[in-house]
Amino acid sequence: MSRRCQVTGAVPGVGRRISHSHRRTSRVFGVNVQRKRYYVPSLGRTVTLRLTPKAIKQIDRRGVDAVVAEMVARGERI
Repeated sequence: MSRRCQVTGAVPGVGRRISHSHRRTSRVFGVNVQRKRYYVPSLGRTVTLRLTPKAIKQIDRRGVDAVVAEMVARGERI
């Protein structure tokens, strides 16, 4: 499972660790992806989505039907 949000498309970022002596080494800024289940009335079933907290807030504001319809129009597999 890739660390990618299905709604916002957030992916891990890359950067550098800087030690006390200022040596630089590569690091990855992970994405806070969580699995969450929703019942989607338009589909008539529950779906499990991989979401970031920002995407969960979007679903709370706009509704799961609107967000899932946008994902289907984009070609995302649910």
